[in-house]
Amino acid sequence: MLEVSSLHKRYGDLVAVDDVSFTVHPGEMIGLLGPNGAGKTTTVSMIAGLLSPDRGEVRIEGGVIRGETDPVKRRMGLVPQDLALHDELSARENLALFGALYSITGAALQRATDEALAITDLTDRARDRVANFSGGMKRRLNLAAALVHSPSILLLDEPTVGVDPQSRNAIFANLEEFKRQGKTLVYTTHYMEEAERLCDRIIIIDHGRVIAGGTLDEVRQLVPPSNVFEILVDNAGADGWFHPLCDLPGVDFAETDGPLLRVTLRDLLEHSPGVLIWLRDHGYRCSHIASQRADLETVFLTLTGKTVRNL
Repeated sequence: MLEVSSLHKRYGDLVAVDDVSFTVHPGEMIGLLGPNGAGKTTTVSMIAGLLSPDRGEVRIEGGVIRGETDPVKRRMGLVPQDLALHDELSARENLALFGALYSITGAALQRATDEALAITDLTDRARDRVANFSGGMKRRLNLAAALVHSPSILLLDEPTVGVDPQSRNAIFANLEEFKRQGKTLVYTTHYMEEAERLCDRIIIIDHGRVIAGGTLDEVRQLVPPSNVFEILVDNAGADGWFHPLCDLPGVDFAETDGPLLRVTLRDLLEHSPGVLIWLRDHGYRCSHIASQRADLETVFLTLTGKTVRNL
């Protein structure tokens, strides 16, 4: 459905996007992740046709987007990072305006606005001025504005910034339904748990370049495995009580954080039974056992670094 090929964008000496390529299929959602200034929003703007790439192209079902007025752009809906709403208008009037921009009129416009309001659970506030909406309601209306012309591709640039948990879950439910309907979604976010929950594939961009891509399991494999065994010990002993564990076969390191014991093992499956047997034989009671694996945040920080960027 959507093919991004070798996009490049420069501002003076700054290369904002450098040879970014990926494809997205119908019914698929990709997460476009990266630190501040990595090139995510510039990439989305070029996909939407708001910016012209210096090199490269964007194709929708094989057709190349050429300029801001290319009719193929009608297949896309954009949910921008900044709210694109008119506070002095009602919710319905906002959607009517956006629908009219796509040449939807009359009864068709009425149906389109009704459907967009229903999808985002704003029907009961349709006649209210947007100035009186909460931040979460404005975010949902921002999404509705991108849906009013029934696009097959949705570009979402940090659509849940500053929203309450209820609105956030409502937006998630909408996006999951759009995937089931076969829509193509590109989603940028700084919230790793959102990408883990929603996205079929992850693309990590840094300094304008794609540095990793694949399914969640595939990108997890880009960092060393973490064979950490966590055990909640109800009757932990005095300081250093766990030190003998380091003499067990396969144990590389052990530490405690209050009653939580963390043991680093060379092989989780082979060596974790020995730890549990030692605890049992020495009279320790365990109420919770878990193993760690690299989450998306760990992968992201490993690949992009932990230094704060003032951009």
